[in-house]
Amino acid sequence: MPRGEGFDLDMMQLVISGLANGSVYGLIALGFVLIYKATEAVNFAQGDFMMLGAFITIWLANPQFLGIDFWIAVPLAISIMAVLGYLLDLFVIRKMFGQPQIAVVILTIALGFIIRFVVGAIWKHEPQLLETPFAGRELRIGELVLGFEEVAVIVVTLLLTLFLFLFFRKAKLGKAMQAASQNQLAAYYVGIPVKRIQSLVWALAGAVAAVAGVLFASKGAVDPSTGLLGIKAFAAAVIGGFGSLPGALIGGLIIGLIEPFAAYALPAGYSQIAPYAVMLLVLIFRPAGIFSQMQKKKV
Repeated sequence: MPRGEGFDLDMMQLVISGLANGSVYGLIALGFVLIYKATEAVNFAQGDFMMLGAFITIWLANPQFLGIDFWIAVPLAISIMAVLGYLLDLFVIRKMFGQPQIAVVILTIALGFIIRFVVGAIWKHEPQLLETPFAGRELRIGELVLGFEEVAVIVVTLLLTLFLFLFFRKAKLGKAMQAASQNQLAAYYVGIPVKRIQSLVWALAGAVAAVAGVLFASKGAVDPSTGLLGIKAFAAAVIGGFGSLPGALIGGLIIGLIEPFAAYALPAGYSQIAPYAVMLLVLIFRPAGIFSQMQKKKV
């Protein structure tokens, strides 16, 4: 193979790998955006939700644990995470009503520590991989070799983002969620159950985190520290704009693409700061994010 073709092939592999990782970051960032749009709170435990969803799926599906059929275990895990998100808002987040936003931030940071501790206590700290029906299968496009896991991550992320975008644009419940996020008092007066809507948003964020966890665990090992990926996802949400669902995905893809190319081009160690350098530049030149759709709230 000529050297130029080999270089192009390497670049394409880096792009596909970056898109797959960026899709996971984008899904976690979607959770940040969903909760922020509904409650103006930032859930810094969203990455830990993703990690918990991954371990619940592994526990349900892998033969050394319960060994449930993969296609049953995945929706079951997503449902469990949705219920956990709903209950978290019902019994914990609502108790913070009227408190400064920094109190909610501290609460979610503490919640992340608790989730990592509990997961480590139950499933230990050894990296574990989700066993899927498409593990080890490849898709070849000429000389380019793509793992089915990477393709699945990209396709599922695009479909889920499109679904959520249409849900908030077209569905009655989605419009109610947006109304409650813009003006809670007005939404309450027109008959929207604001508290229940916020709990449903936390449930939706939990479900999205579970999807991200399934996709991440299907292509790479997870351990309790995997929840710290939420920091990169937060950077993705900032880059895309906290008011934009498509922006969260684009921000995730940007972070995902920066990582492998920075590792390829920069000395060891420097590549780790590249995503945060991009976030810093966005905060300086476009503080609301690249695709911000934030609106001023009426008072």
